[in-house]
Amino acid sequence: MSESKGEVLMIGGKHVHVVLGFVVAGGIIWSARVNPVLGENHRDGNGTVTISGELKRWHKVTLTLAGPFAHERDNDPNPFTDYNFTVEFRHESGEPVYHVPGYFTADGQAAESSAEAGNCWRAHLAPDKTGGWSYRISFLKGKHAAIGGTGEPLAPYHGITGQFTITETDKVGRDFRAKGRLAYVGKHHLQFLGSGEYFLKAGADAPETFLAYEDFDGTVATKKNVPLHRWSPHVRDWRPGDPNWKGGKGKGIIGALNYLASKGVNAVSFLTYNAGGDGDNVWPFVERNDKLHYDCSKLDQWGIVFDHATALGLYLHFKLQEQEMDDNRVGDKADKKVVPESLDGGALGPERKLYCRELIARFAHNLALNWNIGEENTQSPEEQRAMIQYLWETDPYKHHIVVHTFPHWQDRVYSELLGDKSLLTGASLQNGWREVHRRTLQWVRASAKAGRPWVVANDEQGPADLGVPPDPGYEGFEGVARSKPEDPGYTLHDIRKYTLWGNLMAGGAGVEYYFGYKLPQNDLTCEDYRSRDCSWDYCRVALEFFTKFHVPFWSMTNANGLVGNAKNDNSRYCLALPGEVYVVYLPTGGTCQLDLSGTSGIFSVRWYDPRRGGELLAGSVKEVSGGGKVDLGWPPAEEKEDWVILIRK
Repeated sequence: MSESKGEVLMIGGKHVHVVLGFVVAGGIIWSARVNPVLGENHRDGNGTVTISGELKRWHKVTLTLAGPFAHERDNDPNPFTDYNFTVEFRHESGEPVYHVPGYFTADGQAAESSAEAGNCWRAHLAPDKTGGWSYRISFLKGKHAAIGGTGEPLAPYHGITGQFTITETDKVGRDFRAKGRLAYVGKHHLQFLGSGEYFLKAGADAPETFLAYEDFDGTVATKKNVPLHRWSPHVRDWRPGDPNWKGGKGKGIIGALNYLASKGVNAVSFLTYNAGGDGDNVWPFVERNDKLHYDCSKLDQWGIVFDHATALGLYLHFKLQEQEMDDNRVGDKADKKVVPESLDGGALGPERKLYCRELIARFAHNLALNWNIGEENTQSPEEQRAMIQYLWETDPYKHHIVVHTFPHWQDRVYSELLGDKSLLTGASLQNGWREVHRRTLQWVRASAKAGRPWVVANDEQGPADLGVPPDPGYEGFEGVARSKPEDPGYTLHDIRKYTLWGNLMAGGAGVEYYFGYKLPQNDLTCEDYRSRDCSWDYCRVALEFFTKFHVPFWSMTNANGLVGNAKNDNSRYCLALPGEVYVVYLPTGGTCQLDLSGTSGIFSVRWYDPRRGGELLAGSVKEVSGGGKVDLGWPPAEEKEDWVILIRK
């Protein structure tokens, strides 16, 4: 290498002397900055591209570029804002074409090394076709080039091209790589683009501080009553061969995901930023208040967890912010002071753009996820629309986008986002446990009427101090959730009947369970998902009903009037594909009539136990004929508990 001149740079807050030189490699001239103290690894890369991964359809394929050397705390240039690294991936047929944002990843092994500096840059593809793929790198340098500023092509990286070949996936079962990307397809349910299956979810909404884990780099507790998670009860659920980092770290959180998957549920939720919020212990930055520099090693460790969730068949619910720090504008904007933790005070500025871009660049290759623009969100409709639009434009895979807000704010917030008012594809509802059916049905119908059907899930159950209770006997819990001793309270059976089945029978997309702050293993400090072991079983039983018996829920609509429930209360529910198949849910058992007027033919009548699952059972009536109201008879057992009836032509 021939030295040309010396210069002084700021790296990691310290001035260091570096040498700027030139190297000829493969006919290409490239620059190299070498720190004599730190050694040869601290220099600009030569533009070498490495393609890694299993190179199979739907699997994570990683492009690593040996690019300009940087430190994650650099300011001039800032490696996150001032380099726009984007890769165009194109299938040999001409379609699809994905423009995938890339990111700075320090030394390329930061999850293990905790490196803060290096010359590795990455982009991830989840290819949806077998055969040949090509890539072309765009690498621009300029002030805020990554987030809307202008930039100039940076040699020798800009314009690099190459090819690779993708073969068919070898995955089966729960692994999402056996099914493909989960996509919004203009219906009330998401669909896997590989298998064609439609999706219902059930899983954990708590703890929202899931990522506040002591084994992640740069993760600290700021509140005495909200310690970092250890996930100790789930270390036993880690299996040999499962991922970990730094010689055994991560076993608790990986084991927690293993446990959820083993129970048959398929979703997990988490905040990716909560500074200033209830937990105040999760952020992707190098420091709590530094919103323009990202922690490479921490985010690589997050990525290990997310990739494992995808392999386990667990849908990733990214909650991007919470009310306490979205912009703190609950009332008149003129009367509210924006909290310092909010990104750009709620607007779509440099901080918010970079935040969305970094999460998309690092994690959007995962096949089943949604971007939730905020938990109990209070941004203005204009701010919400701008953030939704930016997510949609930046995410090459167009993942599902939702918003969550207060129960009494739903009419105010969702009405401004329906139809062509925004690119929102769904709602993440928070409601009292007995209000779930009515409110799910409201937004399913309102979105359909507006011309853009929403995927409507119930992701938080009130009251906030109770939520979904633990199993009877867990840590002394008596089994009845009560805010006050004199309250009648409710049980996990009420949650099963009116929350889980209440959402599904309204045409909803499923549930995630919130754990209230007064009960054991709550929303901030939960360490043990086994606290709700029975509730996970009831979720699995519900999901199995629709899949095992091939119930076409994606083509069915709520029709409570057919079972005499015109008020859409909690007395009984009906989901129907008129003339073909009907599902009736009786929360307290008994019998009912079904109106088959306008249909003809013979329909079978079978019963399903939503507590134990199993096979379809015969009740007192085996068949009914279309043409009028029919009695469905009595269940196989006289238990005054909930039953599902499947009526099929």
